[in-house]
Amino acid sequence: MLPVQRISKSRKRKRRSHQALTPIQYVRCAQCGNAKLPHAACSNCGFVNPRLSIEVDTEQA
Repeated sequence: MLPVQRISKSRKRKRRSHQALTPIQYVRCAQCGNAKLPHAACSNCGFVNPRLSIEVDTEQA
């Protein structure tokens, strides 16, 4: 079956304008300078904030 009324390109694109993907935002770690997610511990050094740090296991290959 065909649609009763054709939807114009502009109307279709207006509806889909909110479906765009946003890129992931990264910040630099204050201690080592590695890229990390904001409000998360650094995967390289475990730094979170000046009062808190998490131990990170480093595997040597």
